[in-house]
Amino acid sequence: MIVDAHTHAWPRWPYRPPVPDDATRGGVEVLLHEMAAAGVDRAVVVAAEIDRNADNNDYVAAAVARHPGRLHHFADLDSRWSPRHHTAGAADRLAALANRYPLAGISHYLGPDNDGWLRSADARALFTAAERRGLLMGLAAGPAWHADLRALAATVPGLPILCNHLALVPAWPGGVADALARVLDPAAPANLIVKVSGLQYGAADPWDVPHRAALDVVRAYYETWGPRRLVWGSDHPASGAAMTYRQSLEAVRRHCDFIAPADLPLVLGGTLAGLLGDPEGVRA
Repeated sequence: MIVDAHTHAWPRWPYRPPVPDDATRGGVEVLLHEMAAAGVDRAVVVAAEIDRNADNNDYVAAAVARHPGRLHHFADLDSRWSPRHHTAGAADRLAALANRYPLAGISHYLGPDNDGWLRSADARALFTAAERRGLLMGLAAGPAWHADLRALAATVPGLPILCNHLALVPAWPGGVADALARVLDPAAPANLIVKVSGLQYGAADPWDVPHRAALDVVRAYYETWGPRRLVWGSDHPASGAAMTYRQSLEAVRRHCDFIAPADLPLVLGGTLAGLLGDPEGVRA
Protein backbone atom coordinates (compact mmCIF):
# COMPACT_ATOMS: atom_id res chain seq x y z
CA MET A 1 0.00 0.00 0.00
CA ILE A 2 1.27 3.47 -0.93
CA VAL A 3 -0.07 6.42 1.04
CA ASP A 4 0.81 10.04 0.30
CA ALA A 5 1.30 11.94 3.55
CA HIS A 6 1.19 15.48 2.15
CA THR A 7 -0.99 16.84 -0.63
CA HIS A 8 -3.16 19.90 -1.13
CA ALA A 9 -6.26 20.60 -3.19
CA TRP A 10 -7.76 23.99 -4.03
CA PRO A 11 -10.49 25.18 -6.43
CA ARG A 12 -8.49 28.37 -7.09
CA TRP A 13 -4.72 28.37 -7.68
CA PRO A 14 -3.21 30.14 -4.66
CA TYR A 15 0.34 30.83 -5.78
CA ARG A 16 2.10 33.49 -7.82
CA PRO A 17 2.51 33.88 -10.71
CA PRO A 18 -1.05 33.21 -11.91
CA VAL A 19 -1.67 30.19 -14.13
CA PRO A 20 -3.97 29.88 -17.16
CA ASP A 21 -5.82 26.88 -15.66
CA ASP A 22 -6.58 28.61 -12.37
CA ALA A 23 -9.74 26.63 -11.61
CA THR A 24 -8.33 23.16 -12.26
CA ARG A 25 -4.56 22.94 -11.68
CA GLY A 26 -4.89 22.62 -7.92
CA GLY A 27 -8.17 20.72 -7.97
CA VAL A 28 -8.78 17.39 -6.32
CA GLU A 29 -9.50 15.73 -9.68
CA VAL A 30 -5.91 16.39 -10.78
CA LEU A 31 -4.62 14.93 -7.52
CA LEU A 32 -6.68 11.77 -7.96
CA HIS A 33 -5.49 11.44 -11.56
CA GLU A 34 -1.84 11.69 -10.49
CA MET A 35 -2.36 9.20 -7.68
CA ALA A 36 -3.94 6.67 -10.03
CA ALA A 37 -1.19 7.06 -12.62
CA ALA A 38 1.52 6.53 -10.00
CA GLY A 39 -0.22 3.65 -8.21
CA VAL A 40 -0.82 5.58 -4.99
CA ASP A 41 -3.69 4.14 -2.97
CA ARG A 42 -4.54 6.92 -0.51
CA ALA A 43 -3.55 10.46 0.36
CA VAL A 44 -3.76 12.93 3.18
CA VAL A 45 -5.10 16.25 1.94
CA VAL A 46 -3.63 19.04 4.05
CA ALA A 47 -6.13 21.89 3.99
CA ALA A 48 -4.60 25.35 3.75
CA GLU A 49 -6.86 28.38 3.81
CA ILE A 50 -4.38 30.55 1.94
CA ASP A 51 -4.82 33.21 -0.73
CA ARG A 52 -8.31 33.12 -2.30
CA ASN A 53 -9.09 29.82 -0.56
CA ALA A 54 -10.60 30.75 2.79
CA ASP A 55 -13.11 27.94 2.20
CA ASN A 56 -10.48 25.24 1.78
CA ASN A 57 -11.64 23.16 4.76
CA ASP A 58 -15.07 22.97 3.16
CA TYR A 59 -13.62 22.09 -0.24
CA VAL A 60 -11.41 19.31 1.13
CA ALA A 61 -14.21 17.89 3.28
CA ALA A 62 -16.49 17.67 0.23
CA ALA A 63 -13.76 15.94 -1.78
CA VAL A 64 -13.17 13.41 0.99
CA ALA A 65 -16.91 12.71 1.17
CA ARG A 66 -16.93 11.94 -2.57
CA HIS A 67 -13.87 9.69 -2.32
CA PRO A 68 -14.03 7.85 1.01
CA GLY A 69 -11.09 5.58 1.62
CA ARG A 70 -8.96 7.42 -0.92
CA LEU A 71 -8.56 10.80 0.75
CA HIS A 72 -8.14 11.89 4.37
CA HIS A 73 -8.75 15.41 5.65
CA PHE A 74 -6.27 17.30 7.83
CA ALA A 75 -8.19 20.49 8.59
CA ASP A 76 -6.37 23.80 8.66
CA LEU A 77 -6.50 25.12 12.22
CA ASP A 78 -5.17 28.57 13.15
CA SER A 79 -2.22 28.49 10.76
CA ARG A 80 0.09 31.47 10.46
CA TRP A 81 -2.07 33.14 7.80
CA SER A 82 -5.12 33.04 10.07
CA PRO A 83 -6.24 36.03 12.19
CA ARG A 84 -6.75 33.47 14.99
CA HIS A 85 -3.12 32.32 14.87
CA HIS A 86 -1.92 31.75 18.41
CA THR A 87 -4.89 33.43 20.03
CA ALA A 88 -6.66 31.85 22.99
CA GLY A 89 -9.18 29.08 22.43
CA ALA A 90 -7.44 26.75 19.96
CA ALA A 91 -8.82 23.62 21.66
CA ASP A 92 -12.35 24.98 21.39
CA ARG A 93 -11.82 25.70 17.70
CA LEU A 94 -10.56 22.14 17.25
CA ALA A 95 -13.77 20.86 18.81
CA ALA A 96 -15.80 22.96 16.40
CA LEU A 97 -13.86 21.60 13.40
CA ALA A 98 -14.15 18.00 14.61
CA ASN A 99 -17.89 18.42 15.09
CA ARG A 100 -18.26 19.88 11.60
CA TYR A 101 -16.05 17.53 9.57
CA PRO A 102 -14.99 13.87 9.72
CA LEU A 103 -11.29 14.46 10.31
CA ALA A 104 -8.20 12.30 10.20
CA GLY A 105 -6.10 15.09 11.62
CA ILE A 106 -5.44 18.78 11.88
CA SER A 107 -2.79 20.92 10.25
CA HIS A 108 -1.05 23.86 11.86
CA TYR A 109 1.58 26.02 10.15
CA LEU A 110 3.94 27.83 12.49
CA GLY A 111 5.88 30.90 11.42
CA PRO A 112 9.64 30.88 10.81
CA ASP A 113 10.43 32.44 14.20
CA ASN A 114 9.68 30.73 17.50
CA ASP A 115 7.20 32.91 19.39
CA GLY A 116 7.05 30.55 22.38
CA TRP A 117 3.55 29.29 21.62
CA LEU A 118 4.43 25.59 21.96
CA ARG A 119 5.29 26.29 25.60
CA SER A 120 1.89 27.87 26.26
CA ALA A 121 -1.08 26.40 28.10
CA ASP A 122 -3.17 26.96 24.97
CA ALA A 123 -0.86 24.78 22.87
CA ARG A 124 -0.87 22.07 25.53
CA ALA A 125 -4.66 22.14 25.61
CA LEU A 126 -4.84 21.86 21.82
CA PHE A 127 -2.42 18.95 21.57
CA THR A 128 -4.11 17.18 24.47
CA ALA A 129 -7.51 17.60 22.84
CA ALA A 130 -6.18 16.22 19.55
CA GLU A 131 -4.71 13.21 21.37
CA ARG A 132 -7.98 12.58 23.18
CA ARG A 133 -9.92 12.62 19.91
CA GLY A 134 -7.54 10.13 18.26
CA LEU A 135 -6.43 12.61 15.61
CA LEU A 136 -3.09 13.08 13.92
CA MET A 137 -1.27 16.41 14.03
CA GLY A 138 0.40 17.81 10.91
CA LEU A 139 2.85 20.54 11.82
CA ALA A 140 4.95 22.95 9.77
CA ALA A 141 7.73 23.63 12.24
CA GLY A 142 11.27 24.58 11.31
CA PRO A 143 14.33 23.82 13.42
CA ALA A 144 13.82 26.86 15.68
CA TRP A 145 10.75 25.18 17.19
CA HIS A 146 12.01 21.67 17.85
CA ALA A 147 13.35 21.91 21.39
CA ASP A 148 9.92 23.15 22.47
CA LEU A 149 8.19 20.60 20.26
CA ARG A 150 10.06 17.69 21.84
CA ALA A 151 9.01 18.83 25.30
CA LEU A 152 5.37 19.14 24.24
CA ALA A 153 5.34 15.87 22.30
CA ALA A 154 6.52 14.00 25.38
CA THR A 155 3.33 15.05 27.20
CA VAL A 156 1.03 13.61 24.47
CA PRO A 157 2.60 10.24 23.60
CA GLY A 158 -0.60 9.03 21.92
CA LEU A 159 -0.62 11.91 19.42
CA PRO A 160 1.36 11.23 16.22
CA ILE A 161 2.94 14.53 15.16
CA LEU A 162 3.90 14.60 11.48
CA CYS A 163 6.48 17.28 10.69
CA ASN A 164 6.18 18.70 7.19
CA HIS A 165 8.96 18.61 4.62
CA LEU A 166 11.84 17.04 6.58
CA ALA A 167 11.10 19.57 9.35
CA LEU A 168 12.40 22.18 6.87
CA VAL A 169 15.99 21.13 7.58
CA PRO A 170 17.27 21.61 4.00
CA ALA A 171 15.92 25.17 3.90
CA TRP A 172 17.32 26.28 7.28
CA PRO A 173 19.34 29.51 6.85
CA GLY A 174 21.94 28.28 9.31
CA GLY A 175 22.76 25.24 7.18
CA VAL A 176 21.87 21.58 7.30
CA ALA A 177 24.34 20.58 10.01
CA ASP A 178 22.99 23.20 12.41
CA ALA A 179 19.40 22.31 11.51
CA LEU A 180 19.93 18.61 12.17
CA ALA A 181 21.58 19.40 15.50
CA ARG A 182 18.40 21.26 16.47
CA VAL A 183 15.93 18.65 15.19
CA LEU A 184 17.42 15.17 15.09
CA ASP A 185 17.72 14.29 18.76
CA PRO A 186 18.14 10.51 19.16
CA ALA A 187 16.11 10.75 22.38
CA ALA A 188 13.22 12.64 20.77
CA PRO A 189 9.78 11.23 21.63
CA ALA A 190 8.74 8.41 19.33
CA ASN A 191 5.53 10.18 18.32
CA LEU A 192 7.55 12.74 16.32
CA ILE A 193 7.44 11.60 12.69
CA VAL A 194 8.92 13.36 9.67
CA LYS A 195 7.39 13.64 6.22
CA VAL A 196 9.78 12.83 3.39
CA SER A 197 8.31 15.60 1.29
CA GLY A 198 9.19 19.01 -0.10
CA LEU A 199 12.61 17.80 -1.26
CA GLN A 200 12.98 20.90 -3.42
CA TYR A 201 12.85 23.40 -0.56
CA GLY A 202 16.21 25.02 0.03
CA ALA A 203 17.70 23.61 -3.18
CA ALA A 204 19.82 25.91 -5.33
CA ASP A 205 18.26 24.25 -8.39
CA PRO A 206 14.79 23.10 -7.33
CA TRP A 207 14.28 21.15 -10.57
CA ASP A 208 17.42 19.01 -10.04
CA VAL A 209 15.66 15.70 -9.35
CA PRO A 210 16.20 13.55 -7.28
CA HIS A 211 17.47 16.27 -4.93
CA ARG A 212 20.53 14.50 -3.58
CA ALA A 213 21.18 17.02 -0.81
CA ALA A 214 17.69 16.48 0.58
CA LEU A 215 18.11 12.71 0.30
CA ASP A 216 21.21 13.01 2.50
CA VAL A 217 18.90 14.55 5.11
CA VAL A 218 16.50 11.64 4.67
CA ARG A 219 19.42 9.28 5.32
CA ALA A 220 20.24 11.10 8.55
CA TYR A 221 16.65 10.72 9.76
CA TYR A 222 16.53 7.07 8.72
CA GLU A 223 19.78 6.19 10.46
CA THR A 224 18.80 8.00 13.68
CA TRP A 225 15.01 7.57 13.97
CA GLY A 226 14.46 4.50 11.80
CA PRO A 227 11.91 3.74 9.08
CA ARG A 228 8.78 3.84 11.23
CA ARG A 229 9.19 7.57 11.75
CA LEU A 230 9.45 8.47 8.05
CA VAL A 231 6.41 8.88 5.80
CA TRP A 232 6.59 9.79 2.12
CA GLY A 233 4.64 12.77 0.80
CA SER A 234 4.43 14.30 -2.67
CA ASP A 235 3.66 17.91 -1.72
CA HIS A 236 1.33 17.99 -4.75
CA PRO A 237 0.62 20.40 -6.39
CA ALA A 238 3.11 22.81 -4.77
CA SER A 239 5.97 20.58 -5.91
CA GLY A 240 4.90 20.74 -9.54
CA ALA A 241 7.37 23.45 -10.51
CA ALA A 242 10.24 21.22 -9.34
CA MET A 243 9.15 17.67 -10.21
CA THR A 244 6.28 15.55 -11.40
CA TYR A 245 4.10 13.63 -8.98
CA ARG A 246 5.72 10.38 -10.08
CA GLN A 247 9.21 11.81 -9.57
CA SER A 248 8.35 12.76 -5.98
CA LEU A 249 7.57 9.09 -5.35
CA GLU A 250 10.51 7.64 -7.27
CA ALA A 251 12.96 9.96 -5.54
CA VAL A 252 12.30 7.85 -2.45
CA ARG A 253 11.45 4.47 -3.99
CA ARG A 254 14.40 4.35 -6.40
CA HIS A 255 16.98 6.77 -5.09
CA CYS A 256 16.93 6.21 -1.32
CA ASP A 257 19.06 3.10 -1.74
CA PHE A 258 20.14 3.38 1.91
CA ILE A 259 16.63 2.34 3.00
CA ALA A 260 16.53 -1.44 3.44
CA PRO A 261 14.08 -3.20 1.08
CA ALA A 262 12.11 -4.49 4.07
CA ASP A 263 11.77 -0.93 5.42
CA LEU A 264 10.73 0.81 2.22
CA PRO A 265 7.05 -0.27 2.35
CA LEU A 266 6.80 1.34 5.81
CA VAL A 267 8.08 4.67 4.49
CA LEU A 268 5.92 4.58 1.37
CA GLY A 269 2.68 3.95 3.20
CA GLY A 270 2.63 1.13 5.72
CA THR A 271 3.30 3.29 8.75
CA LEU A 272 0.89 6.05 7.74
CA ALA A 273 -1.84 3.56 6.88
CA GLY A 274 -1.52 2.18 10.39
CA LEU A 275 -1.73 5.65 11.90
CA LEU A 276 -4.87 6.27 9.85
CA GLY A 277 -6.41 3.12 11.28
CA ASP A 278 -6.08 0.82 8.28
CA PRO A 279 -5.73 -2.81 9.41
CA GLU A 280 -3.28 -3.39 6.55
CA GLY A 281 -0.99 -0.70 7.89
CA VAL A 282 1.65 -0.82 10.58
CA ARG A 283 1.19 1.33 13.67
CA ALA A 284 4.33 3.34 14.40
